[in-house]
Amino acid sequence: MSDSTYKIQEEGLIRSDITEYLSRHEHKDLLRFLTCGSVDDGKSTLIGRLLYDSHMIYEDQLEKITKDSKVYGTTDEDFDPALLTDGLKAEREQGITIDVAYRYFSTDKRKFIIADCPGHEQYTRNMATGASNCNLAVILIDARYGVITQTKRHSFICSLLGIKHVIVAVNKMDLVDWSEEKYEQIRDDYNDFVARLNFSDIHFIPISALKGDNVVAQSKNLDWYDGPTFLHHLEGVNISSDRNLIDMRLPVQYVLRPNLDFRGFSGTMASGVLRVGDEVASLPSRQQSKIKAIYGPDGAIDEAIATQAITVTLEDEIDVSRGNMLVPVNNIPHIGNEFEAMVVWMHEGAANPGKSYLIKHTSSMIPGVLTDIRYKVDVNTMKREKGCGGVESGRLEVEQDSLHPTSHKGEGDTHSGKAELCLNEIGRCHITLHRPIAFDSYERNRLTGAFIIVDRVSNATLGAGMIVDRIVSKSGHKKSPVSQNIVKSDSLVSVEDRQKLLGQTGATIWLTGLSGSGKSTVAQQLEKELTDQGQLCYILDGDNVRHGLNRDLGFSMEDRKENIRRIAEVAALMNEAGVIVITSFISPYISDRASAREVIGDESFIEVFVDTPLEVCEQRDPKGLYKKARAGEIQQFTGISDPYEAPQDAEITVSTEDLSPEAASKMIIGDLKGRGFIG
Repeated sequence: MSDSTYKIQEEGLIRSDITEYLSRHEHKDLLRFLTCGSVDDGKSTLIGRLLYDSHMIYEDQLEKITKDSKVYGTTDEDFDPALLTDGLKAEREQGITIDVAYRYFSTDKRKFIIADCPGHEQYTRNMATGASNCNLAVILIDARYGVITQTKRHSFICSLLGIKHVIVAVNKMDLVDWSEEKYEQIRDDYNDFVARLNFSDIHFIPISALKGDNVVAQSKNLDWYDGPTFLHHLEGVNISSDRNLIDMRLPVQYVLRPNLDFRGFSGTMASGVLRVGDEVASLPSRQQSKIKAIYGPDGAIDEAIATQAITVTLEDEIDVSRGNMLVPVNNIPHIGNEFEAMVVWMHEGAANPGKSYLIKHTSSMIPGVLTDIRYKVDVNTMKREKGCGGVESGRLEVEQDSLHPTSHKGEGDTHSGKAELCLNEIGRCHITLHRPIAFDSYERNRLTGAFIIVDRVSNATLGAGMIVDRIVSKSGHKKSPVSQNIVKSDSLVSVEDRQKLLGQTGATIWLTGLSGSGKSTVAQQLEKELTDQGQLCYILDGDNVRHGLNRDLGFSMEDRKENIRRIAEVAALMNEAGVIVITSFISPYISDRASAREVIGDESFIEVFVDTPLEVCEQRDPKGLYKKARAGEIQQFTGISDPYEAPQDAEITVSTEDLSPEAASKMIIGDLKGRGFIG
């Protein structure tokens, strides 16, 4: 629909049904965006021009800005648009943006909240604050200078904070004679750089913010550009798919008890969709119930979606309190008291490993320790700094790992001495909490994957963190042994010597899946075929180890965790001896499998998800366990009374509903050969 047609329809609606017109505008979509770029690239000028040309400035504001332009103006014109957002006295005196300035405006199609962010490096914390809630970033580039360090720095921070949509506004085109060649060169340079970032939608627009070309109206000076104007693109960019409607998360902020007959749990939906009758679990206790009713501001509703503030009641009296989280029983986030995160430090006092802080995550405030600072990221070059000295080499790979911190490439030796995070610095940190919480990775869920660090004495906000996908990484974070007077001894035979002797490299094939999924059958077939090919391998089966090594363990969450830890330690030792270990364990929790990966080593750990539907497993029921669980004879049985957290990024997925054990075995052997573990 063209803009003229849309306006005609709107004018007709005003005349025929003013109530409908007002209701439609009340429920317009909201887009939050920020402007960033180097100093003097024209960020504030662009916003001022946008508000002025779209007639969103009141007459008294315009009159005041016109007067101030004669005193503080930097454009040699009667009207300096930048003064609309640069309101601080220091900003006007210096002609720069210091703090984040927020402005609201609305058009016929959409509502907007603008965050005008500072460009100076020392105000990185201000920019990170402004970007944290935005859907879109406007990266301004001065056409005279092209892509510079500040451009890369701000793009990196926007990518780190999960922004997917970017408008690259090539500003000051009037100062390069409206050169199409210059514009295309900048576009090519930025595209080369941005390939390493995690953006999904990038749009380039040549503009002159001061003169208004391509801001609201199409420019006659840029007749070679046939794309939308800046405002037109803002009105049309699709952000509806950005919301996570899959992973339902309801952090409980308050237990509502107005009388003896009502006990509700209030909070704001972080993500997903919640309906009456849905089965939910309360985390971290994992107690389960069903949604009995949902209440919004205007009374009972059938369903709620992300960002809605609601109160829910449950069919069962389970323990739920402030700081807990309600989630679907078949879609449970990570649960644990340790995680790694990219942290932006926002305080003059440096962050030091070993210091205790308060961690504010959703509605929880938990004491925690900044256990370790793995590395810092130089936001200008995007290289990692090793501890307190030196920078890693290998520019491209370092940049890739920095921007996608879930990677484990070369992370085993990044820490070389005590590090600290200073004001405006960004680093990857290991956090240990005093009690477990439920969390997602920031990339998956921006609300349940974010936290802030608070000083325990002053209550000042010290830093903001974004949890990375891997819960922990191989960096020496194992707990110390109880016995202190022990020393590790080295062997005279190296791992390489054993590999040469056996003609293979030690690895662990970690088969996970529901009981009855076919893990043991696949493991046995794999062991036979590897042995027939002359490879040394051994199966560690869940039932077998519980007859010996783990005979003292039950099936509680804590015992399952210890069961997996012991198996991982044994597998790691056998891998060092050059043996290919095949494990067959339900291992239902993502956090436990991640801990096993840490012990064994990411380079040696191959997770195989035996993906078989519960109904198929229950129909097979080779040991009669499902029947007993349904009858209540077995408590805490995975798939029935306990959840199974399916892998989100397993190296191999096999479905025994469709594949034979022989076919699954061949698939795994092919992967082993491809990774170079066997010849």
